[in-house]
Amino acid sequence: MKQDLFGKSLSVGGSSFLVRIQFKQNASWQGTVQWLEEKKTCNFRSLLELLMLIQEALEKSEDQELDEFRSWNEKEEVS
Repeated sequence: MKQDLFGKSLSVGGSSFLVRIQFKQNASWQGTVQWLEEKKTCNFRSLLELLMLIQEALEKSEDQELDEFRSWNEKEEVS
C-alpha cells in the first residue's frame, strides 16, 4: 500500500522542488521529487539518489552558479 509519509517544498539556488516521501525502507527514503520550474517529476530510491537528482537539476539551471556551493577544496580554519 502506497502511503504518503510527508511532502515538503524547498527552494535551492533559485530552483524549487517538491519532495514527497512515500516510503522509508532500508534506512533510506523512497518517493518522488518534482522540479517545479521545469514541470518534471522523477522517482528516487534513496536519499543519495534524491540529492543527485537535485544537483543535476541545479547544474542544468541557467540561474544557478555552482561556485555558490561550498566545496571540499575550500580551506577553513578549525579551532
